[in-house]
Amino acid sequence: MQTLRSFFNAATLTSIFLVGALGINAIADTTHKGHASWYGPGFHGRTTASGARFDQNAMTAAHRSLPFGTKVKVTNSHNGRSTVVTINDRGPYHRSRIIDLSRGAASAIGMIGSGVAPVVLDVL
Repeated sequence: MQTLRSFFNAATLTSIFLVGALGINAIADTTHKGHASWYGPGFHGRTTASGARFDQNAMTAAHRSLPFGTKVKVTNSHNGRSTVVTINDRGPYHRSRIIDLSRGAASAIGMIGSGVAPVVLDVL
């Protein structure tokens, strides 16, 4: 990482972003604020974009551009509860949301009832 910083003459690479067809998304080691939603029962057992079977009770999530296997700490801004999820699917497809959590992850941060919650994402 230090070699890349020197090569690009940048103080940090955490400020570099990818602009994709679906919006602006971080590469790695960054923090983002936005809204999360969750998905579960209708997708339980189906194959995810990564090829894994979706388990609605697992600590997983869908993100538009982070690599599969990336760990992300998700914190609910309303109550301060957080959990770590693994990216194993693509989404969300609703433009105003930055991540779709599995039912298990949504439950862990206390957002099942609301369906959508403001969150802070920390890419680990």
